[in-house]
Amino acid sequence: MSGYEALANAVILQAVRDWRDACRINKSYPENFAEERKWKDIERFFRSDWFSVLTNLDGRLLLRKLQEEQA
Repeated sequence: MSGYEALANAVILQAVRDWRDACRINKSYPENFAEERKWKDIERFFRSDWFSVLTNLDGRLLLRKLQEEQA
């Protein structure tokens, strides 16, 4: 694995962790608009062209799996 691939994987894994944290906080404190915005920003990242540059993963599928995990 190249340094680029390792960095790209680390970015994606951190986005997954951040999404889970923001989702958990948003469920506990729905009035926390900063966390809601963070959550939505991360969801936009998973659907973005930038995500496709970083990996061959399907960001929309990853997002659906994360959402199913929270259901």
